[in-house]
Amino acid sequence: MKYISHEDGILAFSETNKPVLKSHEVLVKVAAIGVNRADCMQRQGKYPAPKDDSQILGLECAGIVCDIGGKVDKIWLNKRVFALCAGGAYSEYVAVDAKQLMELPDDVSMREGAAISEVYLTAFGALFELGKLQAGQTALIHAGASGVGGAAIQMAKSAGATVVITAGSDEKCAHAKALGADHAINYKTTDFVEYMKANNLTANTIVDPVSGSYLNKNAAVAAMDCQIVMLAFLDGRFAEVDFARLLQKRISFHASTLRNRSIEFKRALRDDFVARFYSDIASKSYNFNLYKVLPWSQASEAHAILERNENAGKVVLSVE
Repeated sequence: MKYISHEDGILAFSETNKPVLKSHEVLVKVAAIGVNRADCMQRQGKYPAPKDDSQILGLECAGIVCDIGGKVDKIWLNKRVFALCAGGAYSEYVAVDAKQLMELPDDVSMREGAAISEVYLTAFGALFELGKLQAGQTALIHAGASGVGGAAIQMAKSAGATVVITAGSDEKCAHAKALGADHAINYKTTDFVEYMKANNLTANTIVDPVSGSYLNKNAAVAAMDCQIVMLAFLDGRFAEVDFARLLQKRISFHASTLRNRSIEFKRALRDDFVARFYSDIASKSYNFNLYKVLPWSQASEAHAILERNENAGKVVLSVE
């Protein structure tokens, strides 16, 4: 099969054998691939794949099941699906754990399906499983125009929460508003702490891929018993922390990644997400937030878009 290699940080087509299926896996003929910052970091040698996962890039895809392992229900054969992948999505075929599959509704395109799994499951886990967000509460979502940000905005609004986001341009703030954000703050022109205090806003749940200097600022706008969920550290690895503020507000701080979670964790997360939000996916209640779709021959440009922080929404590669 054809796949995209990343030797020495350069993306190029190469050839390899199709994956050999384990008994609990299916083989998906890939139609579209979701592009994530983790792919860029892996290409740069900064985020190596866990040793038992595929070393090929790609953490999510949409496609058609063309073969199944011995313990997989035959009902999945020839189904249109979208799913998380344990690597390997930048290829014509990828092996996927059958219990992480989600059937792609007829009205949802392959390109849209490829933009769902990683960001919606990440946002769902951050907002609800770790963040404990409830109706009537307020969520603060940093990088609100990102793929995860767009998913988080829409699910938080579905849950009856008030949504505050930060983003790096007026255009990205407008994009987040169009997805349902109640307040959108351009952090380059407005301090989000001052804005939230001026508008009498405190956050019950904070989703933060920025970290660094944001930790104390998050604490300043946190409500009592706030849950802060750190997904990355775009502002840097280190920060001085005012522990008195954390104690005063009984703030809980979570550091969360999805890629290196156990297969059991990912299956449970998938099941919880499907039980609560799959109907909204199937009815296309959400904007799947596609920024740009490129042929997979242009994977290098897709990575460059993310590295320039250009995108408002998801970048997807089409294999069709």
